[in-house]
Amino acid sequence: MVGLRWWNQVDEDGRSHWVFEARKVSPDNVTATEAEARIFWLGLIICPMIWIVFFFSTLFSLKLKWLALVIAGISLQAANLYGYILCKMGGEGDISKVTASFLSQTVFQTVSY
Repeated sequence: MVGLRWWNQVDEDGRSHWVFEARKVSPDNVTATEAEARIFWLGLIICPMIWIVFFFSTLFSLKLKWLALVIAGISLQAANLYGYILCKMGGEGDISKVTASFLSQTVFQTVSY
């Protein structure tokens, strides 16, 4: 939808490598509109928040048998968000630089509109 993808690749030695890709954006080939990109990122950010609400609701209602499912959901959604943020920022390894750069870009884009 926004020209980003990531996956884990295991080589012959058994070592795991994360691959992050971003499609080059050209003025002639714009696949996702700005609205679609905003919906994508909004959904990607809101889903882990919903899982966190589920976490606290299962914890406070003492339905501990659902807690493992909720923790799995949080971890998978957080990994997905982390992967797409790394794709957006070019596959940098340091999360603090990536997060600061992502937030500064988002704030700048929001202010400029």
